[in-house]
Amino acid sequence: MSVTRQLGPPLHQPMMTACGREIIVGRLPFGGAEGLTGRVTLDVGARVREGGQAWVSLTPEEGRRLAAGLLAQAAAAEREEALAPGRVEVAHVEGEAYTISVRGHTMMTDQPVDVGGDDAAATPAELFVASLAACVAFYAGRYLDRHGLSRDGLRVTAQFGMAVGRPARVADVRLRVSAAGVPEERRAGLLAVASHCTVHNSLRRPPEVTVELAV
Repeated sequence: MSVTRQLGPPLHQPMMTACGREIIVGRLPFGGAEGLTGRVTLDVGARVREGGQAWVSLTPEEGRRLAAGLLAQAAAAEREEALAPGRVEVAHVEGEAYTISVRGHTMMTDQPVDVGGDDAAATPAELFVASLAACVAFYAGRYLDRHGLSRDGLRVTAQFGMAVGRPARVADVRLRVSAAGVPEERRAGLLAVASHCTVHNSLRRPPEVTVELAV
C-alpha cells in the first residue's frame, strides 16, 4: 500500500477579506503551468473562482519578501490603531480585573472584595468621576497659566454617590477646586472655566453611545 504525504501547507489556501476580496495563496508544483516550477502564486479578485482576478507568480524568495512586508505593515497598522485618538480598548485580566489601553498607555480597573474583585484598582465608576475631576483640574490649571497665576497647590476633590434604584449609575458628583493665591476678582472666572471642561460638557450634552457585539 502506498501512502502519499503532503509536504508543507495545502496547495491552495483561500481567505476572504473584510472588504469583500478573495485571496488564494498557493504554489505551482514542479511541471506547473507555463513551465514554471516551484513557484508561489497569489490570486486576488472579488471572487477568485469566478474569474477576472489578478494573478501573480513569485519565486520562493519573492514570496518570503512579500510575507515579511505584509507582516511589517500589519504590525505597523496595529500600532497605529492602538495609538489612534478616540480609541480605548479594555481587556479582561482575571477575576473582575481589566486593563484599559489608551494610545499606548495602560491602566487597570477592578472591583471591591465584597462584590467578587481583588480591589487591585479603582472601579469603572470611580474612574468616571476621576476623569471629570482631572478634566476640571486641567481647565483650572490652564486658566491660572493664562492669568499668570501659580498652579502650586491646585487640587480638585470629588465626592460622589451612587443611585439607590435602577438603572445603576452615579447619581451625583460634588467637586471642590482649591487654588491658593487666586485673587478675588479671578475666582468667578476660574470657577466658570473649570465648570465647562470637556468631560462636564459631555455630561451636560450626553454623547450618542452604541454597544454592538463583535462577530
